[in-house]
Amino acid sequence: MAYDKFTVLKSTAVPMPIENVDTDQIIPARFLKATERTGFGDNLFRDWRYSADGTPKQDFILNNPIYSGKILVGGKNFGSGSSREHAAWAIYDYGFRCVVSSFFADIFKNNAINVGILPVTVSPEFLDKIFRAIEADSKTELEVNLPEQTITILATGEQESFSLNGYKKHNLMNGFDDIDFLQAIKNEISEFEAARPY
Repeated sequence: MAYDKFTVLKSTAVPMPIENVDTDQIIPARFLKATERTGFGDNLFRDWRYSADGTPKQDFILNNPIYSGKILVGGKNFGSGSSREHAAWAIYDYGFRCVVSSFFADIFKNNAINVGILPVTVSPEFLDKIFRAIEADSKTELEVNLPEQTITILATGEQESFSLNGYKKHNLMNGFDDIDFLQAIKNEISEFEAARPY
């Protein structure tokens, strides 16, 4: 399934300075029955976001109208816990296209990339600068430049580079998942096979 192409994203951000956010909090297990990748955004952070009776918890960041945008800024060790890919589906379905943290669980990071979310790993110091900038002004914009592999706090011009596997970068920039990538090079695969008869 193809996703939106990711090149340069300029957006306000939602700050969630909570460490060790695990996948069971991102999307609780009781919502994993569906196999389609849509509809999960409604239950993103369900138990943190809503009371048992379904009313929004006013102190949770996603329920605060002053924060919005396509970038979620999380604390250290984001996406830990079980390997459920539904966690990435929920974040994407809610509308986020980038998650920033100082450390990601490996499985979550790969699941995010495979559905079109760019996980940007920054230093703890730069992460703190981002949180402080958003705290000072909820309309602070970040620019995430995938071709250049940089993230910038536009209000101050402070910038940091991030690393990403070249294959994953190619897929994100083209809106490919792994199957889309193989489909895109099927002619090359056929030519390779034809040139090497058994």
